[in-house]
Amino acid sequence: MNFFKRTIPLIIAFIMGIMMVFQYYVPHEASQSLLKVVTRWGITIAGFAVFIGAYSLFHLHWNKIKRKVPGWGYSNFVFFGAGITIIFGLYNGGEFFLNDKQEGTMFDWMYFNVQVPAGATMFSILAFFMASAAYRTFRARTTEATILLAAAVIVMLGRVPVGAMIWEFLPPIADWIMSVPNMAAKRGILIGVSIGAIATSLRIIFGIERAYLGGGD
Repeated sequence: MNFFKRTIPLIIAFIMGIMMVFQYYVPHEASQSLLKVVTRWGITIAGFAVFIGAYSLFHLHWNKIKRKVPGWGYSNFVFFGAGITIIFGLYNGGEFFLNDKQEGTMFDWMYFNVQVPAGATMFSILAFFMASAAYRTFRARTTEATILLAAAVIVMLGRVPVGAMIWEFLPPIADWIMSVPNMAAKRGILIGVSIGAIATSLRIIFGIERAYLGGGD
């Protein structure tokens, strides 16, 4: 049983990983066809993953309701909102959901009058959180924090019209900070993320990383 649960998935991951690595460097028609087939399979698997994710979400909130954990009342809105959305999505303004989507349906109303305002509210709350985090971060207690504070003030003033009114060189300095030091740090982060992704991919291909199998070893 362990052979089917662990060895076969490791073999499949190794073979597909090596094939896709070589496919990237082989400009042949067969290689491109393989990429298209694998991409279609990936889309199909991702479609099934949506159902698995929905089951996991509902199972989590159902357990919260059943066990009456703190905040379990909010889990009721998950089922209520999902049920209403599915019903109106299938109803589609009186047409079957496989037909062309109708305009001005209750599904559209829920999106524009519930989803969009809720998203705007979340971003509004994030604005206050970012302001609080910036206040805690930019307190000039060290040399590095002082440099960060000065750069942030220059960039913020250089991005608004009042900055040019204060000093005409503020916008060019802000552009230089964004295009030179900021870009250098950004590229360094991207290089680090890329190296980490390559290392993780190699660990999965060679069977070192096995967390996706559901075990710790």
